[in-house]
Amino acid sequence: MGDIYIEKKYRVVYYKDKCISAFTCVAFYPERWVINNNDNKADLVGGWEDPQRPGVWIFDFNHDELEQFKQSAMVCPVQIIEIYNKETGERIFPM
Repeated sequence: MGDIYIEKKYRVVYYKDKCISAFTCVAFYPERWVINNNDNKADLVGGWEDPQRPGVWIFDFNHDELEQFKQSAMVCPVQIIEIYNKETGERIFPM
């Protein structure tokens, strides 16, 4: 039996280069945001740096993580976390 692949419906875009190290995202969703002690900025667990935009990190996820990502984006004091619906291209946060 082969592996089942489920397309991720949502995408978080994180502008790490603009992080001010408040770590509110870490407080609200520690399973996906952790403190990087080397650069004193939040890291997006499972994310990857966009090769076309240095300092911008991306992670695709399913509906079961949507509320946690929205909460962590809402508490960011510099609003550098964006959430998109990959199917429609609609920006979910910020609106």
